[in-house]
Amino acid sequence: MSDAIKHECGIALIRLLKPLEYYKEKYGTAFYAVNKMYLMMEKQHNRGQDGAGIATIKFDMQPGERYIARVRSAEKQPIQDIFDQINTRIQGVLDDHPDQREDLDFLKEHIPYLGELMLGHVRYGTFGQNSIENVHPFLRQNNWMHRNLIVAGNFNMTNVQEMFNELVRIGQHPKAMADTVTVMERIGHFLDDAVAKLYKDAKREGYNKREASSIIAERLDVARILRKAAKNWDGGYAMAGLIGHGDAFVLRDPAGIRPAYYYKDDEIVVVASERPAIQTVFNVKKEQIHEIEPGQALIVKKAGEFALEQVLEATEKKACSFERIYFSRGSDEDIYKERKALGKYVFNRVYEAIEGDLFNSVFSYIPNTAETSFLGMVSEAQTRLNTFKKSQILAKGDSLSEAELDELLMVRPRIEKVAIKDAKLRTFITQDSSRDDLVAHVYDITYGSVKTTDNLVIIDDSIVRGTTLKKSILRMLDRLHPKQIVVVSSAPQIRYPDCYGIDMARLEDFIAFRAAIELHKERGTEGVLKEIYTKCLDSLSKDAKQVPNYVKEVYAPFSNAELELKISDLLRPQDMKAPVKILFQTIEDLHRACPDNKGDWYFTGDYPTPGGHKVVNRAFVNYFEGKRSRAY
Repeated sequence: MSDAIKHECGIALIRLLKPLEYYKEKYGTAFYAVNKMYLMMEKQHNRGQDGAGIATIKFDMQPGERYIARVRSAEKQPIQDIFDQINTRIQGVLDDHPDQREDLDFLKEHIPYLGELMLGHVRYGTFGQNSIENVHPFLRQNNWMHRNLIVAGNFNMTNVQEMFNELVRIGQHPKAMADTVTVMERIGHFLDDAVAKLYKDAKREGYNKREASSIIAERLDVARILRKAAKNWDGGYAMAGLIGHGDAFVLRDPAGIRPAYYYKDDEIVVVASERPAIQTVFNVKKEQIHEIEPGQALIVKKAGEFALEQVLEATEKKACSFERIYFSRGSDEDIYKERKALGKYVFNRVYEAIEGDLFNSVFSYIPNTAETSFLGMVSEAQTRLNTFKKSQILAKGDSLSEAELDELLMVRPRIEKVAIKDAKLRTFITQDSSRDDLVAHVYDITYGSVKTTDNLVIIDDSIVRGTTLKKSILRMLDRLHPKQIVVVSSAPQIRYPDCYGIDMARLEDFIAFRAAIELHKERGTEGVLKEIYTKCLDSLSKDAKQVPNYVKEVYAPFSNAELELKISDLLRPQDMKAPVKILFQTIEDLHRACPDNKGDWYFTGDYPTPGGHKVVNRAFVNYFEGKRSRAY
């Protein structure tokens, strides 16, 4: 997208179901899991480049031997950095003990990352510093094996304050009011409670303290722990965890907001945020990979038992449509088709804007992530041209000459590479005017690719803020001197903040919101905004389940077309010569293109959890009061 958004995270979990010797013999290396984890994380690097980390648990180690290892990085290339560290450690042990290279027992004891259970995470920072302390996985340590907890997830919670208060109520002293801390400590609380009860049961049955350890591992009910811990969570999440003795879990939120896929055979259990990562790394078919359903927990016990447990009651599935439009890896079969469909369906709007003049229209895309929707758009343009050609052939019949026929058959949509993203320029000049001039040159253009009689049609995957459009792209495209510039978004107008994992938290950042505010000012209806503010402010003290989204009232007086006109006006630089039309996908066509991912709260304000309504109302309060603080 022309405006970069930091978003999301990615998880990867690997559980080996065979002894390490099996993988050494079959695949030629004891480091099978390490190699696969590296590939799994690299294949999901699109989900986070601010930080990365992995944790490993080794089974059946003796007391005094290290069985948990963790490495994290917040460097510029974090995945590469952590695996450089791992490889350095591995190679050091092998170099120091060349005679022990084939001794798996020795290697397992001395190499931290040679284990049966691994959890990886790639991170995009949203709020807060991008420091190592904020990088997953998080570790809750205890001298009791069963009370060690490792957690990593793709999530944001809307009710952190309430969760924090509950921890304080039960006697804890959390070190920070953050969703990562509160989630881990809540799971940890019920884990501690379950372990303590099982220990008492084992003693009552006559087991000594050491014997009780294996009994606890066997009987620990992970689903029950998660059911208690997640009872009052409000947010979108795919939460992965490892327990020190070897149990593993991945829990998905009840609305299925955040994605999670798994693959299982007799050798391995794998979980990832994206299906193509599993397909590519393990060379398996799409049909062999399954979704963890909303509210379900995938659980693998230390002994190897695999289960899918309905931990939370599923609500209406609202899987995030923005995953499909932009965030997820486009190599997924379904996502590829959906992105093409987004381009196809939005073409009707383009056709109207250019008044059906396909002969004098040039089609292109900015940025590269919009390429797939571009293919769908030009394919539909070709279909329209084919209809025209057919009508011409039928109308002229036998009077059509061979030369005329050849000319007709050669007609195709005009596709040009009109914009090229240049190397990122250093904005080292502090004066605003000078900085803007540098920003304006982020993109370069292909001179001569457009005629003065041409409509220039550019598709983007989405338009959020419009900053790069106004300061760079439109100015550069104007130098081609087209008749008009049509910018079309494959996503609908983004009107509302996200609170489930994406860094889109402030209403005033959205060009659609700014357009609505300007229309209120022009029409003298600014008093409505004060009324909305009063409602939003009052709602903050109420139960989230009883609170509607009052921000919808900001947009209610205006049609989509009115907002598009105002957005076009706001984003068109004053010194431009060419007229500009900015168009957006309709909600109806979004759902046609992405039928299984109906989470559209960015565009409609229909949040899948009660906490979302409270967040959007707080965001309006922050806007009205001039606060640029986080709304959740």
